[in-house]
Amino acid sequence: MRILVVDDEALARDRLKALLVGQQDHEVVGEAQSGEECLQRVARQRPDIVLLDIRMPGMDGLETARHLAALDAPPAVIFVTAFDNFAIEAFEAEAVGYLLKPVRAERLFEALARAARPTRPQLAALTGAGGNARRRIAARLGDALRLIPVDTIRYFQAEQKYVAVHHEDGIDLIDESLKELESEFREEFVRIHRNALVALRHMAALERDAQGQLGARIEGVREPLAVSRRHAPEVRRRIQEG
Repeated sequence: MRILVVDDEALARDRLKALLVGQQDHEVVGEAQSGEECLQRVARQRPDIVLLDIRMPGMDGLETARHLAALDAPPAVIFVTAFDNFAIEAFEAEAVGYLLKPVRAERLFEALARAARPTRPQLAALTGAGGNARRRIAARLGDALRLIPVDTIRYFQAEQKYVAVHHEDGIDLIDESLKELESEFREEFVRIHRNALVALRHMAALERDAQGQLGARIEGVREPLAVSRRHAPEVRRRIQEG
């Protein structure tokens, strides 16, 4: 099994690599010190397993795992954590592999033996156990991922089987539901229509056209987006609160 070791602390990476030295069934093919570097190395080195630290500056392990899960052939993920027993119980309930720091050899090999990719429900449970909304959205481009900063996204729009992400640098498609995105980003985005979720930070104004249709004027977008009657009261409330 090809293994990628990810931790922002060099000593922690060295300890994991030392435990794996001489193991015929496992090979460390690389290491990374951040979530962003992890995604780049996974695309290049195609590991079978990622030993992934949870607490890292910038993109943490939970967000990194969610991006990895979007790949066509994702590696198995084993979380490395210093979380307390409450969080560990949540991991166990969802059958997510984890290692408690400092990592012991027997625990490492047990986790490697039962490694499995986290499913979306498992990742949702992990987020509830201490994670936050993602700060980037991953759009798949062939075998690679494009990471779109959430604060550059103007709106999400459902289009048949996909959701189009309209952001400062263009448009990308993602395989996520608008309902899931609304739940995750409810603090920063507001549903204006059954097919559109708009960033409050980029909403300039509400206005009516000649036919009386209410629309949302979005910064950097030429035409306003339709606001449905059902969602209009909540949109007005969120704008006033902001």
